[in-house]
Amino acid sequence: MLRVLLAKDLRRARRNPMPWLINLVVPLVLTALIGLVFGGHSDNGALGRIKFAVVDEDKSVLSDFLRGAANQSEGSKYLEPVFMERANALREINADKISAILIIPTNFMHDYLTARESVSLELIKNPAESIHPAVLEELLGAAVTALNAVSRNFHSDFPEWKTTLEGKGDYHKISNLIDQVGDRIKTAKKFIDPPLASYEKEAPAAASSGAAAKKDASDGVFAYLLIGMSAMFLLFIAGNTTGDLFREIRVRTFERYQTLRDSLVPFLVSKVVFTVVMLLICSAIMLGGGGLIFRIHWQQPLALVALTFGYACFMGALYAVVVALLPDERRSAVVNSLVGMALGLVGGCAFPPRQLPSFLRDHVTPLMPSFWFVDAARDLQGGATDTVWLSVTLKLAVLSVGLIALAAFLFRRKFQTGLRS
Repeated sequence: MLRVLLAKDLRRARRNPMPWLINLVVPLVLTALIGLVFGGHSDNGALGRIKFAVVDEDKSVLSDFLRGAANQSEGSKYLEPVFMERANALREINADKISAILIIPTNFMHDYLTARESVSLELIKNPAESIHPAVLEELLGAAVTALNAVSRNFHSDFPEWKTTLEGKGDYHKISNLIDQVGDRIKTAKKFIDPPLASYEKEAPAAASSGAAAKKDASDGVFAYLLIGMSAMFLLFIAGNTTGDLFREIRVRTFERYQTLRDSLVPFLVSKVVFTVVMLLICSAIMLGGGGLIFRIHWQQPLALVALTFGYACFMGALYAVVVALLPDERRSAVVNSLVGMALGLVGGCAFPPRQLPSFLRDHVTPLMPSFWFVDAARDLQGGATDTVWLSVTLKLAVLSVGLIALAAFLFRRKFQTGLRS
């Protein structure tokens, strides 16, 4: 009987595939858009090198220092400065070939060393990009902060440095200036070397080698976000599939089945299985397709598939209960959205659970099946070797059975009282 009912639902979906195609295409498009925004086209899944133009209109020693800083040490791995004139740089950014333009204005060194108030650097960002220009803006902000710190601590020496940089000083003055700067650095050394504050990130157990650590750093954030986004989006897709159950109630197929069969469980199970099939296809698109876009290597794919299957069963059974409790499809659409949003937000799908209010974080979130799923899936990707995912899958399966039994009881009671949608 279950096979016949499921085959009927699949044939009806094949005759009218548009609603299901929309449900399948939307997560793929959403994942692709996020991948483009966050630079998923990079060869190694990381941020990639940032190409930007430097327009040096000052032509001074200080501007040469700022120009060369981007090519030094670690900066050369991520920054690709191109030196050109203003007109050429504007043409390049209009053609979407560079991420931003850094302009060092005329008399920058002179104004900086004479403490003019209007000293500034100009950054023109490419409006067609979001991440790379923002990174350059933050780096330029750090450079400006450093220049301000130098100005506050060495302002009294600026006139002599200005004379020296302009080539008007002798070697005696240069030697004295270097000695003065060295003395001040020695005084401040205990505050800046080593720094008073430091940050250290513990590498995952699975990333013991250098290559593995680099890979985890490049795809860990995207895997974390993709798991949460998929869990939340699947909730809304599952809510949309309840329309098929309402259609069965509206044309009284459900009631006719109830007069022929003593138990409503097979009918409900067929609807849940149909929902699970659609959700697994969507999961394959979001997690599989998203993994290709972000170049994510899923650590334990079979365990992730088992978790996703248990989560899909829970969602199908949950929305069967929602249909049994509500009188019509219009109200169900509103409640489905609220239920999906609540489970997604409180379950830590949209953002880390630690950012929730303490009461929700400590007493409500641990009870959410959506949290069970995303937490276990993220642990798998983080290199967990225990079998927590198995216990979570079993909990979701047991909860699904209980919800199906509750839905059957509610529907039987609903038909006995003569209520129809």
